[in-house]
Amino acid sequence: MRDLRLAQGVSQSALAEALGVSRQTINAIENERYDPSLPLAFAIAKIFDLSIEAIFTLD
Repeated sequence: MRDLRLAQGVSQSALAEALGVSRQTINAIENERYDPSLPLAFAIAKIFDLSIEAIFTLD
């Protein structure tokens, strides 16, 4: 997700605001310390105009 965000020139703070979460939540997702809820994953996918599978993978 970090690469997508940076490619679009969006800060963690701006993405967090658009999603209604904290910047720390975005940071935790990007550093794989937190898996987003399904509604949040859908919201992230919508912002980047991608499928959830294109952004997140199961390990």
